[in-house]
Amino acid sequence: MKKYAILLFIILHFNNIQGQEIKTITYFQNDTIQLDLDLYLPQQKTNEKIPLIFFAFGGGFSGGERTSEKEFGMFMAKNGYAVASISYSLYMKRKDFGCKGTLTEKIKAIQIGVSDMWQATSFLLENAAKYNLDTSKIFISGISAGAEIGFHAVYWDYKLMNLYKSNLPENFKYKGFIGGSGAIMDINLITREKAIPTLLSHANNDATVPYSAGSHRSCPTNASGWLILFGSYAVYNHMNDLHKDIELITFCGGGHEFSGYLFHQGQQYVLDFVDTVLKGNKFESHLIIPSDKKSVNTGKYLFCE
Repeated sequence: MKKYAILLFIILHFNNIQGQEIKTITYFQNDTIQLDLDLYLPQQKTNEKIPLIFFAFGGGFSGGERTSEKEFGMFMAKNGYAVASISYSLYMKRKDFGCKGTLTEKIKAIQIGVSDMWQATSFLLENAAKYNLDTSKIFISGISAGAEIGFHAVYWDYKLMNLYKSNLPENFKYKGFIGGSGAIMDINLITREKAIPTLLSHANNDATVPYSAGSHRSCPTNASGWLILFGSYAVYNHMNDLHKDIELITFCGGGHEFSGYLFHQGQQYVLDFVDTVLKGNKFESHLIIPSDKKSVNTGKYLFCE
């Protein structure tokens, strides 16, 4: 009986994989670099165009792999969404992205990563018909450094900050943003006109990327790599002030180890979020989840007591 159960599991798992298609595509290449993306596509049952989610991995702009969230790509494809998990330039490789680094270098790393994301977006916009993608339903997502790419790709001035050929449509706008333990350098970039539906998760004891407003890597103000960032809780409050759609999941007592939650254990939250956005429903919520670690900021965040 046990042998038949194992065989059934293998068959079901194989059929599940067969239900999606994974294509590796080069979206940018020059004399020094080749950047690829893995495009996860659902099995087509109709001619209806497919919504798309861009994903950027984490790793401090010095490491990480686009294949790290393969299960997320397959999960979303199984549920009718395409996922483009991109490689991007790891500008900080063999450099210090922490307190002893250089502020201008840290900002440049983000700018290069964002420009790569814009390049990938442009590529799939131009090739949307080939993959039956719906260009009006493009989301962006990421973990940690990848979430910082996502934040700035949405809210930076494209014409001012793009390092490559300006080839996104004038009126292009991402449909929504999903970020795990990310932050933005200037919260005032998020305006009533530019704000898009957002799903965020973050732990309130994160010492790497601030949960609210704070310094990156908890650097002291006299550090050469001191950089102020506005994390998920700051963005949540700001979006609420703007009366814009926002969901936040807070892990009380946790640290940066929760950065990948939405793309690992919390995939259903992502699916529910994109479904809700595409239905045009309004929402606002703050889900508080206690971790097995004691919160050191209970006075600051009373909801974590």
